[in-house]
Amino acid sequence: MNYLELEQEIAKMARAMMTRNSQIGKDLIANLRSQMTLEELGGMMLVSIERLIWFDSDSVLWTIENLIPADVMQEIRTITSVAVGKRLICKGFMPGKDFSVDAAGKLLLNDKAKTAILPLATLTPLKS
Repeated sequence: MNYLELEQEIAKMARAMMTRNSQIGKDLIANLRSQMTLEELGGMMLVSIERLIWFDSDSVLWTIENLIPADVMQEIRTITSVAVGKRLICKGFMPGKDFSVDAAGKLLLNDKAKTAILPLATLTPLKS
């Protein structure tokens, strides 16, 4: 698959996610499985979600809950865990001390690492 074809598939997937039509999305995923590795499919889904989040964040939640198959979701977790791990190492954090990954692939962060990755998540919410 060349870059133009990949871009077209990403756009198709993002549009399928926006329609919230699981049959269209599942058909696209089934077709892409025959053309890509699981890692490539997970990466393509991540890019499609990134495109979608700017326009329709509710569709992102729907996609995660209703469209992405379990094996693809696990691959997305793996890709994002590796990316976050590399980012933490570049910031001087130590694997095994400041962060680790459990057997299920879940990224475990100490408070300092969590603040480095998600600085806004540590803010206390405003009281109304």
